[in-house]
Amino acid sequence: MNAPVISPDTSDLASLDLDEEIRRLKKERNAVILAHYYQEGEVQDLADFIGDSLQLAQQAKKTQADVILFAGVHFMAEVAKILNPERTVLVPDMAAGCSLADGCPADRFRAWKARYENAFTISYINCSAAVKAESDLICTSSNAEKMVASVPADKTILFAPDRNLGKYLIKKTGRDMVLWPGSCLVHETFSLKRVLDLKRKHPEAKVIAHPECEEPVLDESDFIGSTAALLRFVEQDPSETFIVVTESGILHQMKKLAPHKTFLAGPPEEESCSCNECPFMRLNTPEKIYLALRDLSPELHMNEDERLRARAPIERMLELS
Repeated sequence: MNAPVISPDTSDLASLDLDEEIRRLKKERNAVILAHYYQEGEVQDLADFIGDSLQLAQQAKKTQADVILFAGVHFMAEVAKILNPERTVLVPDMAAGCSLADGCPADRFRAWKARYENAFTISYINCSAAVKAESDLICTSSNAEKMVASVPADKTILFAPDRNLGKYLIKKTGRDMVLWPGSCLVHETFSLKRVLDLKRKHPEAKVIAHPECEEPVLDESDFIGSTAALLRFVEQDPSETFIVVTESGILHQMKKLAPHKTFLAGPPEEESCSCNECPFMRLNTPEKIYLALRDLSPELHMNEDERLRARAPIERMLELS
């Protein structure tokens, strides 16, 4: 269990050069900051490594740092701890969760799995450690097709917790699967009508989307891929304008990679909302990163039995990747 969070002393923050203090503390603590592409740009700029879920898992496994600060969401930090039990893993804000993970509680997952005798379970990395511990294999959006292809053809596959990614994989691989009925609160909000309206205004633009989006949006996309794949695509494709249908934090890196190109954030259903921003990802701030490194808290702790059981399907994924 994670220890109760005690509110840190923040009285001195206004007078600090946070970037300088974070660099100093990283050196003192022998710490590394890992950040997801969906973080705010200022958090990405503080990171030692930025990546998607697969890249971050790979980086977490090979780091030599004593302290891993994970600027992402809770399940990502759990992966770092699962792979690095001897290291201190910090989460700037323990409330940084995930709608996919929250929508797939381990007890319900176990009951669902029990209905399908001898089935093979692939869980998307966006799930809790407790669900990973009940799974045969983990996947990310980068390697999901390869993970599905690795399962013997005579096995029934259960896929959790993202039904949209699952539907996309069924279409791509031709492999039938039983899907858990979960979805990402950000990727579900993208409006096909508004994407097409944006496309009409910018007929030269290519629509690129993450496979967590709903099927009608994916059907209208010119390219579908993980966050890392989307980045590679905009860098290498000759097009000059892109409608980017995923969490808008990725635009920060896209503008760095291709500053001469135009990137339009995929529009959500409601014009007045910031629904294309993950509210959990945005809980992490430079101030919280500084405090976490200063106080070595909040620190993520795990039950050792659960950690070991969750590690096996992650390691299998990393080997197959």
